Amino acid sequence: MSARPDIAPLRDFVVATTRLVERGLPEQQLMAAVRTELDKLITRDDWLPEQAARPHPEHYQQYLLHCDPLERFCVVSFVWGPGQRTPVHDHMVWGLVGVLRGGETSQAYVREADGTMTALGSPESLVPGDIVQVSPTVGDIHLVANAHADRPSISIHVYGGNIGAVARHVYDLANGAVKPFVSGYSSLDTPNLWDRSAQVRATLSGAAS
Repeated sequence: MSARPDIAPLRDFVVATTRLVERGLPEQQLMAAVRTELDKLITRDDWLPEQAARPHPEHYQQYLLHCDPLERFCVVSFVWGPGQRTPVHDHMVWGLVGVLRGGETSQAYVREADGTMTALGSPESLVPGDIVQVSPTVGDIHLVANAHADRPSISIHVYGGNIGAVARHVYDLANGAVKPFVSGYSSLDTPNLWDRSAQVRATLSGAAS
């Protein structure tokens, strides 16, 4: 059995993001500040717990890593099996997506006044370290896919709410039909961010010596 990863980087990210959210910053300033913290988090690839990195053979997984107790933000890992993709969908809250492993493609869309869906430019290719943002204020509709047909990919998402409980929408490219959905989460539990006992014990041992 492999050793548990050190999830201190995730704990540090949660603490920093909580402090940023508490400042009541305008959305664009908040996203910029959280993006800086997310950039630090995805620079490392040694902290994500195994149970939040498992692909499913049929569909992507959305594992909850942390949700603010007041539901002001949440952190999730998206795990894509080979070739998996989302439908065209929105979020209804601000969000940041940072690629941790593998690669993704993201195609933005806009819904026209008559209900038709129009692609905005070409699909964007994302590699580890890349971050993109979504929000009803800057563009909220896209389709995301694993860029690889032979291996999983993982991205870390931060949303301005409890995304698993947000009423959202999927869009039919053929006829523009809109269908409501609530994503929920694939995980039954969340990482234990707050067991710092080993760190505290180490300080006691040092003091004793």
